[in-house]
Amino acid sequence: MKRNFMMGLALLLGMTFSAPIASLAKGNHSCKANNSAQGYYTQYYGNKPELIKAAKDWYAKGEWRNGFDKADAHSSVNLVDFYLQYQKNPKQWKALFDFIAKTDLLTIAKGKHKIPGCNLTVSVEDSENEPLEKRGSESHYHHIDFQYVVKGTERFGVIDHYTSKPNCKYRPDVIHYDYDKSRTRFYDSTPGEFFIFFPGDWHIAKVANDTDNQVIRVIVIKVDYQD
Repeated sequence: MKRNFMMGLALLLGMTFSAPIASLAKGNHSCKANNSAQGYYTQYYGNKPELIKAAKDWYAKGEWRNGFDKADAHSSVNLVDFYLQYQKNPKQWKALFDFIAKTDLLTIAKGKHKIPGCNLTVSVEDSENEPLEKRGSESHYHHIDFQYVVKGTERFGVIDHYTSKPNCKYRPDVIHYDYDKSRTRFYDSTPGEFFIFFPGDWHIAKVANDTDNQVIRVIVIKVDYQD
């Protein structure tokens, strides 16, 4: 838990650990970021130490959980983006965490479910991971992908902006990329952690991992992105 939190903080600062860690930048809502041999993966906030501290303190305090204690944010989650988006859109985020805190996510029927009190929809997906070659990369301009694996192990890839380029026209609300596999960061998602992909987090989902069982159940919720 402590290592995961410190790795997340390292992301915000543009630091590195022995494990591969992305420097921060963002795609279509970009700000200036330092070039890094590590790559360019998500929004850069290393030049805003007070904002980083505020996000770190806010996350540690845990009021955002709204009763949800089954999982923590994965180390790759951009805590500053999480903090800022939560402040701008508390109604949806509170409803999201309230729903996953109070719902048996292993027994709820697969498919789409409306979250009471807001316009969010939960997608409960019983699925199977596939080889990387069969999975597409994507990002969203107007939505944030909240992804929480409640059964099995799902591998996510996060691609480097420097070595990637769109391979199609943007269509609401998704765009896809050609990317360099060797510059892609891979993370395995298990029920103890959730992932959040903001518009600058160009990602690949449901990639086959090293476990024997590729069957997963994942909760996907698209939260409105606030400029």
